[in-house]
Amino acid sequence: MSDLNKLTLAEARDKLRSKDVTSVELTEACLKEIEGADALNAFVHNTPELALEQAKAADARLAAGDAPAMCGLPIGIKDLFCTKGVPSQAASGILEGFVPEYESTVSQNLLDAGSVMLGKLNMDEFAMGSSNESSVYGNAINPWRREGDTTDLTPGGSSGGSAAAVAADLCLAATGTDTGGSIRQPAAFTGTVGIKPTYGRCSRFGIVAYASSLDQAGPMTKSVRDAAIMLEAMAGHDPKDSTSADLAVPNFEAMLTGDIKGKKIGIPKEYRVDGMPDEIAKLWEEGTAMLKSAGAEIVDISLPHTKYALPAYYVIAPAEASSNLARYDGVRYGHRATLAAGDGITEMYEKTRAEGFGPEVQRRIMVGTYVLSAGFYDAYYNRARRVRALIKKDFDDAFAAGIDAILAPATPSPAFGLGEMSDADPVKMYLNDVFTVTLNLAGLPGIAVPTGTDSQGLPLGLQLIGRPWEEGDLLNTAYALESAAGFVAKPGKWW
Repeated sequence: MSDLNKLTLAEARDKLRSKDVTSVELTEACLKEIEGADALNAFVHNTPELALEQAKAADARLAAGDAPAMCGLPIGIKDLFCTKGVPSQAASGILEGFVPEYESTVSQNLLDAGSVMLGKLNMDEFAMGSSNESSVYGNAINPWRREGDTTDLTPGGSSGGSAAAVAADLCLAATGTDTGGSIRQPAAFTGTVGIKPTYGRCSRFGIVAYASSLDQAGPMTKSVRDAAIMLEAMAGHDPKDSTSADLAVPNFEAMLTGDIKGKKIGIPKEYRVDGMPDEIAKLWEEGTAMLKSAGAEIVDISLPHTKYALPAYYVIAPAEASSNLARYDGVRYGHRATLAAGDGITEMYEKTRAEGFGPEVQRRIMVGTYVLSAGFYDAYYNRARRVRALIKKDFDDAFAAGIDAILAPATPSPAFGLGEMSDADPVKMYLNDVFTVTLNLAGLPGIAVPTGTDSQGLPLGLQLIGRPWEEGDLLNTAYALESAAGFVAKPGKWW
């Protein structure tokens, strides 16, 4: 059977259970596709032998009638997740040669559910970036192209490799992480679905830390149903993560009815930013109309502190990164610089970090160290924390007023060309997160759903923001939007 790699998780699961295909066949189809997709640079550590071993074990479980929802389904794992016995570099030179002796809780949950790991996926270094251009492995490439144009486009960041792999059907789904939009923005750029769950829904244990109060793992998939299936497998309480919520994980897939009659959908006026392209504004209007036609009530709302979100985020995230990345010193693991005669431990630290960290990571460490320094802690870091509390209160007030979900654009533009931002002020690149960072600051769930294409044939996505811990309700609203939009476009294969 051909094109097995193009199946969704739900389709493949049903075929496995009806004995139409085996996990080994699914896995071999994906491995073959990966072999011919070097031009995308999505997979950076391939594990074909391990994948086939896991596929055979999954087929045995299926034959024995012991088949969890993800059993036998081949997926990719973002390089930020530690995977036992497999290189886990966070796309950084400073972790070169690091092979963990333990498994991240999320990847372990997926393995326990029977999924098959095809390999590790490209990303921005330490998850810092919006375009996957800061990776030690080189750029990941978006499988989509503008009509009549061969310019390589960004798949978004930091989960760019995950987004590219799912969009190009190299795997059935992939894990991502989202600190300021790193699941939702790449999903929107590649015509895929990405959900960032509520902070604490998925364990952070074994995920290389960027900003600990913002980081959250989530699935990147081909459909909303797949996102529901995979999120349930990934989520759950973990005693090894003190921020992990001790809450039962619902059957998210069972909540996908598509019925949103009477739901109140908020449209935040502050998200109508200056310079928003007409195509994004039109998409937002069309998405609003789709939800209204499905029976939802549309309500204009205000989130007054939105304009302070980006400055607050780019104080808090680098501050936490500065603290988290202090552990990479060349002493215990990873890269160690070659020292000259007479060099001491201080020189070793300095040279190792200068060689191991890329420019974007160095920039954020410097910013973070600055805002945490004695003279500026109150002026910047504490002020940003207060702003964060106000942003969270804006959402709390909206939900208290009866809003069930909020609809907004996922990105301020379609995917842009690789290198097109290289000469821009770094702040211009940071503006890619303008619609997404508020959720991380408030700890809320959000999902990006592909809903249309621009004039050059590139995918565009909308974002739905939900109440805390109500991912099931959010997924159902996203399911209604997905059904109404009927997005079926795929990138033309050029790689």
